[in-house]
Amino acid sequence: MTLIGMLHHRAEPEKVKKAYAYAVVAKAEGVDFFYFTAGNVDIKNEKILGKYYENGKWNEKEYPFPDAIYNASFPLTYKGELAFDYLFKRIPFTSHSIGNKSEVQYRIKKGKEFYHYLIPTMELTNEKDLLDMIEMHNQIIIKPVSGSRGSGILFVEKADGETFKMNDSGKISFFSKQDLIDLVLLKVQEQDYIIQKFISSRIKSGQVFDFRLHVQKNGEGEWVTTSIYPRVGPVGSITSNLGNGGFTAFPDPFLQIEFDNEWFDVKKTLEYFSVSFSKHFDSLYGDFYLDELGIDVGMDENQRIWLFEVNWRPGIPVIFNGELDVAKNTIQYAKFLANNNKNLPS
Repeated sequence: MTLIGMLHHRAEPEKVKKAYAYAVVAKAEGVDFFYFTAGNVDIKNEKILGKYYENGKWNEKEYPFPDAIYNASFPLTYKGELAFDYLFKRIPFTSHSIGNKSEVQYRIKKGKEFYHYLIPTMELTNEKDLLDMIEMHNQIIIKPVSGSRGSGILFVEKADGETFKMNDSGKISFFSKQDLIDLVLLKVQEQDYIIQKFISSRIKSGQVFDFRLHVQKNGEGEWVTTSIYPRVGPVGSITSNLGNGGFTAFPDPFLQIEFDNEWFDVKKTLEYFSVSFSKHFDSLYGDFYLDELGIDVGMDENQRIWLFEVNWRPGIPVIFNGELDVAKNTIQYAKFLANNNKNLPS
């Protein structure tokens, strides 16, 4: 029987909500499953002190090295990193980082096939970059390269010749050209930023929105769409991230309201894009394969898709009860990796 380990930095699986879902799905799929941390890896004897779920509680047990590992998080200590690296060289891991926003943009540009879905973007390194982008597009977004959940994003719009309007998490301010330059250059000293043309992706009420396309590999190692759902920003917001006061809705009713008779075609377009893009994007990482992506896309007034962001290890809103769907694909994919690894010539 295939043995799969779930690697996490937390010592207690009781505090990791999804651990239970993975234990339940693994049992239903006929897979032996245990939870462990890098600190409980015995490299010398190739054993791991892990925990399995049975009769309503997590029990401790010593295991041999598993056939595949679902690496749910990265270790937080140097000792843990050493164990992580040791396992990584010997056992198939399900998850691999895609890099930051700049790296993702670079790979997509280099891959060419989906280049035309990218929003015009450049790294923010000096005041000329900033002023050139505003002059060219009038409305721009400034976002941290390593940001997440929509944090730190600024919207800048040219109000008139020497005045600029900024929206910072719903707070509206007006700046002179020099004050805007001073503020942005100060931020650049703290962390790396990119500048993008602002794409107007709005529902009928005028609120900004995007679609999260959650895709995974299944038990055949093929990309499948786990879920597609809209994310709508609060009134006045420039981002639709759920962590910043945004909300979501069930996809079909949302599409029917916002796209009228064309809703089904929009749905099929999103489904096709989610899988075709994932296959291509996966091919851009030659040294390893990806397993799960959260692809954020906008749709302008002409129903043109724009690629906003690609995320690694995406979450899923509670309202969809999708934890078991996500766990099922992950467990089946881990089993696929384990079986393929066993069949490889030594």
